[in-house]
Amino acid sequence: MDIPQVIQQMARDAKEAARKLGALSRGKKDQVILRVAELLKEQQAHIQEENRQDVAVAKEQNYPAAFIDRLTLSDKVMASMITGLKEVAALPDPVGALTGMWVRPNGLKVGRQRIPLGVIGFIYESRPNVTVDAAALCFKSGNAVILKGGKEALHSNLALAGLMQEALGASGVPPAAVQVIPSVAREATLELLKQDELVDLIIPRGGEGLIRFVAENSRIPVLKHYKGICHIFVDEGADLDLAETVCFNAKVQRPGVCNAMETMLVHEAAAQAFIPRMFKRFREAGVELRGCPRTREIDPETVPAKEDDWGMEFLDLILAVKVVPDLDAALSHIACYGSSHTEAIITRDYDRSQRFLKEVDSSVVLVNASTRFNDGGELGLGAEIGINTSKLHAFGPMGLEELTTTKFIVYGNGQIRT
Repeated sequence: MDIPQVIQQMARDAKEAARKLGALSRGKKDQVILRVAELLKEQQAHIQEENRQDVAVAKEQNYPAAFIDRLTLSDKVMASMITGLKEVAALPDPVGALTGMWVRPNGLKVGRQRIPLGVIGFIYESRPNVTVDAAALCFKSGNAVILKGGKEALHSNLALAGLMQEALGASGVPPAAVQVIPSVAREATLELLKQDELVDLIIPRGGEGLIRFVAENSRIPVLKHYKGICHIFVDEGADLDLAETVCFNAKVQRPGVCNAMETMLVHEAAAQAFIPRMFKRFREAGVELRGCPRTREIDPETVPAKEDDWGMEFLDLILAVKVVPDLDAALSHIACYGSSHTEAIITRDYDRSQRFLKEVDSSVVLVNASTRFNDGGELGLGAEIGINTSKLHAFGPMGLEELTTTKFIVYGNGQIRT
């Protein structure tokens, strides 16, 4: 395989397909997406057989159980993919929507209209179900997509791409609207990242190493999400029952995801009453606690926290805990060690809650709720392609609207500039 030639041709084909996608009606797009859902059901046995090849290789190479679980297209995962496609089809189409219209003194009517980004390169790791999710979101928002999955899921991803291209072609839509790179070589990723004249945006989804590699090698704008170092601050006078429930959920419900709490900050006025009860519950759930000196005075069993722990994304049942003197100290800690992902405050004080919302510079900021809600589906977007923490051009979960941009449209009746 001549990898540069293959990738360049895929990018050219995607660019040509993208020109036609912007003009598709919502009905046509939804028809294709629902047809993909039907084909997933009809061809489930074939898709799962291809997936078994990937799983078998991963087991031979002694990948951990959690990795195997993410790689496996079980009946449950297949059903979830089908449901997800139906949910995307039910979402409003953002393309063509007007976000504003105003009249200038000379009579010109000026507006902004949503348009697709164009061609998206999506680079991701082991979950083949993401192939379908990303393709559906890109297609519904009028974008062509080139997908580069991990080598561990190549058979699965190629089978899914074939199914999606079948649905596209049968509906008269260019199959190049959804393409999977058929190579596992790193050279293929590097070549995709050079296609700045044909690809409009790169979205990497995976571990920090993958995202840094993409950001450092891309000529194309990259939406980045390096880490999810999420904080909860338990304020003075907080409802401690509520605080216990929220903090437990944020850490324990699913610790291996980017929106799980990694550091808990506790106001010194609440620490003596809150830490013993909270730590008891955490330990019963198997959480390892690493604390500052003040935390260890209250709970001597706590492991001493190291400096690295404050900026660590544990993705495990490990929690860093720090007692702080006030809201200012909590805000300073978050500014120093946070990753602009998700932060929450547990408080009864309205003014402090508003200050926290205003001053914390993260993609989602919550009052009296778990960090686990930083998720497109939970926030009402219907679905997401990822969470962006780089602020360009979207910030936070990226749903359909975030996969578009706006252009200016102008209506005149003969105006000229003087």
